[in-house]
Amino acid sequence: MEWENLLYKVEDSVAILTLNSPSNFNAFSPSLVRELSKALEVIEAEEEIKVVILTGGEKVFAAGGDIAGMLEMGPLDAERYSAMVQNVLNQVESLSKPVIAAVAGSALGGGCELAMACDLRIAATNATFGQPEVELGIMPGAGATKRLARLVGPAIAKELIFTGRIIKADAAYEIGLVNKVVPPDQLMTEALNLAQIIARKPPSAIRLAKTTLNIVLETDLFCALELERRGFAILFSTEDKREGMRAFLEKRKPVFRGY
Repeated sequence: MEWENLLYKVEDSVAILTLNSPSNFNAFSPSLVRELSKALEVIEAEEEIKVVILTGGEKVFAAGGDIAGMLEMGPLDAERYSAMVQNVLNQVESLSKPVIAAVAGSALGGGCELAMACDLRIAATNATFGQPEVELGIMPGAGATKRLARLVGPAIAKELIFTGRIIKADAAYEIGLVNKVVPPDQLMTEALNLAQIIARKPPSAIRLAKTTLNIVLETDLFCALELERRGFAILFSTEDKREGMRAFLEKRKPVFRGY
């Protein structure tokens, strides 16, 4: 498939998806959002793919909203635009395979929201994060009011959203927004190493763990424990469970086959 706004490749069960619209700093134009949604559908359908790395290249992750396109929008157009971007970010978050954001350069506004929709975030030392929408007279519209608060807590999320302050990678690490910070020339190596570690794990266990984690964060303790218990029990029906336990007892590395 030909992509105009993306670069797409698969290496050793890891899909590398690169936003590639440098003329507008990977802003969320309708065409980029449509292509990202389609690429996620392709990845979901490919059993060979176990993990996804989402990046924007070496200079910018994503600038966020397409400001030129938003300038003359009225409320109804803005709501449709917000829904379009929210939908694709929900698609990232609900993908059955783990998604690692490899962030270099700016991840601002919708770009920061895209990174937060991923399961894990690795940042280069030159990365910056923020929700500067208030500087434009608006507020976040692609999930920051929920995902940022969930990641760093309501008070810090409110501070960042109310002030529009942009923070560097080390500050993002300190507040729990990113998992790790590395030099720019090590970003993709680090992301690939992490992706390959996860890709070697049993796919059913990873998929159920991700789904369970996403749901339990939004529910009460009783329902969370019930869901966890059922996921735990379901995995006892898999051959990978038997292989993992046999390998442990036989003191060897397991070979998981995905069933």
